[in-house]
Amino acid sequence: MNARMLLCALAAPAFLTAAASGQIITQWNFNSNPPDGVLTTGTTAPNIGAGTISAIGGVTTSFASGNANGGSTDPDTGDNSGWQTTTYPAQGTGSGTAGIQALVSTVGHSDIIVSWDQRHSNTSSRFWQFQYTLDGETFSSAGLADDGIYSGNAGDTWFNGRTADLTGIAGAANNANFGFRVVAVFDPAGTGQYLASSATGTYGPTGTSRFDMVTVVPAPGALALLGLGCATALRRRR
Repeated sequence: MNARMLLCALAAPAFLTAAASGQIITQWNFNSNPPDGVLTTGTTAPNIGAGTISAIGGVTTSFASGNANGGSTDPDTGDNSGWQTTTYPAQGTGSGTAGIQALVSTVGHSDIIVSWDQRHSNTSSRFWQFQYTLDGETFSSAGLADDGIYSGNAGDTWFNGRTADLTGIAGAANNANFGFRVVAVFDPAGTGQYLASSATGTYGPTGTSRFDMVTVVPAPGALALLGLGCATALRRRR
C-alpha cells in the first residue's frame, strides 16, 4: 500500500463525523458566475472564499467541459466548466516550471489539505508535482507523500480527488502567504524526459491538462474532503 492509499485508509473512519462540520477555505469550480449553461466559458474567481489562481511557465488557458470523459466531481453538471491548460515546455526542458499556481490565506485555520480533479490528454505529461509555498514565492515538495508526485497513466481521463496533505507541514496553517502549484515534471525514474499520459502516445507541448474543483480545506473538513476523494478514486480503479 503506497503512502497516499494509506492516508485514505486512515481517513476513512473519520469521514462521517468530519463531514457534518466541514468547512471550505477556498474553492475554484471554474463555472460561469452567473451560470450560463455553456461549458466553454467560466471564471478563475473562487466560487467559495478568496484567493488567486493563475497559469505559470508560459502555459495558456481556456475553459472546456468538466463533464467530458467521465467528468470531474463538480455536481453542477449543467454548467460544469473545467480550466484547460496547454503550451507546456518542450521535451527535456522546464521540468517543474509549468502548470497552475494558487495563493490562499490560511489564517485562522489548521491542518490544511488541498484537493483537485485533473484530466490528462493523451499527449500531456504523465507526472505532475504538487508544491507548496510558505512565503508566497519559494515552492517546495519537502515532507509530502511521494514527494508530491501524481501519475496519470491514461489519456483523455479524469483523475479525481487528488489530495495533498499538509497537516504535517510546519507553517502551512495560519499563514497569509500560503500557496501551492501543480506542475508538469519529468519521469521520476530519472530519464530527464516527460512521459505521455497515454502508454501509446508521445509527449507534446500542445497536450492539455484540465483542472476542476481545486479546493483548500482545514480539519475536520479536510478529512471529509479526503474521504470523498478516496471514495471517488476507489470507484475509478474498479
